[in-house]
Amino acid sequence: MARDGVTVNAVAPGYTDTEMVAAVPPEIMETIVARIPVGRLAQPTDIGRCVAFLVAEEAGFITGSTLSVNGGQAII
Repeated sequence: MARDGVTVNAVAPGYTDTEMVAAVPPEIMETIVARIPVGRLAQPTDIGRCVAFLVAEEAGFITGSTLSVNGGQAII
């Protein structure tokens, strides 16, 4: 598909400040945030900017990649 100008990528978001994550008990949320090197949850706009980048013409040479948007948190 790349020869036809179609690129295929994925965005793998980490913990994001959404209603679902807000339902996590505070004591567990503290533990989660403590394990994120940037020290906070992602905002939906953080994820959106990554998607906007990947669909932009400037990212036309990127294909077959997964962009991990997790504040540096390693998923083990």
